[in-house]
Amino acid sequence: MTGPRSAPRAFTGRHMWMVMVAFFGTVIAVNFTMAWYASSTFGGTVVDNSYVASQEFNGWLKKARAQDQLGWTTSLGLDPSRQVALAAVDSRGGTGFVATGTAHHPLGRAPDIALAFARGADGRLHSAAVLPPGRWLVRIAVQRDGKELRLAETLQ
Repeated sequence: MTGPRSAPRAFTGRHMWMVMVAFFGTVIAVNFTMAWYASSTFGGTVVDNSYVASQEFNGWLKKARAQDQLGWTTSLGLDPSRQVALAAVDSRGGTGFVATGTAHHPLGRAPDIALAFARGADGRLHSAAVLPPGRWLVRIAVQRDGKELRLAETLQ
């Protein structure tokens, strides 16, 4: 024989209130977390009008093929001081390129930064401007002998 059995506890309004707070608290916490991740990793728009971009796509391909035929090799990155560093050579190893560009914050949280380049001791072109921390979409136009190459890279 066992001891006296106690009656089950009644499910009260207070219990229901705790269940509701726990449920909706979890839903709200998950929604805020997902919204934060979405806004912190969103890279912005690629084109403003996708229909117009689709009409210009073949022209972009033609320009890309013309750039490929130049035989230029480029490398774009950040040096330790967060200046944009560009290495560019042609198929014969020649240098002498001139470059200009802009750095655009993908979410528009910071103003665009104009980039002017000067040749560094390492032979690469370095921007005079230093990029603040964060992700930047860098667009550069490289010219030499009347020919132009356009680059777009995301740098962090």
